[in-house]
Amino acid sequence: MAIPKETYKDHFTYAEYKDWGEEERWELIEGEAFSMSPAPGTNHQAVSGEIFRQIANFLESNPCQVFSAPFDVFLPEEDESSNKTSTIVQPDITVICDKSKLREKGFTGAPDIIIEILSPSSASRDQIKKLYLYEKKGVKEYWIVHPIDKILWKYILADQQYGKPQIFDYKGTPSMDVLPDLKINLRKVFGMENYDESANERRPGYSLKSKENRL
Repeated sequence: MAIPKETYKDHFTYAEYKDWGEEERWELIEGEAFSMSPAPGTNHQAVSGEIFRQIANFLESNPCQVFSAPFDVFLPEEDESSNKTSTIVQPDITVICDKSKLREKGFTGAPDIIIEILSPSSASRDQIKKLYLYEKKGVKEYWIVHPIDKILWKYILADQQYGKPQIFDYKGTPSMDVLPDLKINLRKVFGMENYDESANERRPGYSLKSKENRL
């Protein structure tokens, strides 16, 4: 997909981004444009929707807010004005506790928590480029969710770096460091509430992943 009206450029800012139209979704990372098309598949949407639902229900009595894509997060350099901002991302799920930086067009600065759900078109970007970006910009907590393998990686920022991630499978109930009383039920997230693990373990050669399509 060509970048609308601007194919002659290789560095973009919000000044161009804001005019590209709502029918197509884009992200800018240090001036490079990334298409968000095609739209996520049903499995991706189901996983994202269930995580959002659990967080939103918990936050009914909490000052923090949760947003789902499309929602612009501006991550400017120190010398970049709003129009000159060259990094604008649309995380699948964003949790924000500092509402002073919320605007109608989105949020400026590092959110408290960002969650990305892997899809074939974004897996490399989410696991490499965005991991480095969110670490650099000071996102306190970054979760990466693999909807096919049913795994969640939880990165925590410490001393301006992400250490080794905590890894959870579908049986886990990870909490958020910012919201320690919130426990995400991954069985519900991955649609595994009625999965009988003991019964399937008795089937010769059975593997949970054996009948799943990989990313």
